[in-house]
Amino acid sequence: MKLDQFLKWLGLVESGGQAKHLIISGLVSVNGITETKRGRKLVVGDIVCLAKKEYIFSKNEPSGRKLENSD
Repeated sequence: MKLDQFLKWLGLVESGGQAKHLIISGLVSVNGITETKRGRKLVVGDIVCLAKKEYIFSKNEPSGRKLENSD
């Protein structure tokens, strides 16, 4: 699954355009690294972060499991 699709699937954005804007603006990271390519293919174990919330991608399907942050 691609990064922009994952954000849509989780309901974090309403449209692909909104996902694209967040990603190219540098507001999304994957495994702790800012990602600016909306078509980035996620692999099992990738951790996607948006707005200080983390989500894990597992089993080639989005689990959307929120990880706790220690802010």
